[in-house]
Amino acid sequence: MPRIRLHDVQHTYATIALRSGPHPKIVSSRLGHAKVAFTLDTYTEDIPDIDADAAEAIGGLFLPTLVEEDD
Repeated sequence: MPRIRLHDVQHTYATIALRSGPHPKIVSSRLGHAKVAFTLDTYTEDIPDIDADAAEAIGGLFLPTLVEEDD
């Protein structure tokens, strides 16, 4: 198994945690960061689909999904 730095473990945790959907303040707090902005600026660059996921979720609030009816 390759050697990895503790920082690499932290980065992996942060990225996975943010992807899984908890409030960023929780992730930031668990990482020991004073500001949520630092956590988001640092770790969301590795999540390219985070913007698309957010747009889809917000769009779903305004645009109901179409359900096809059987004729």
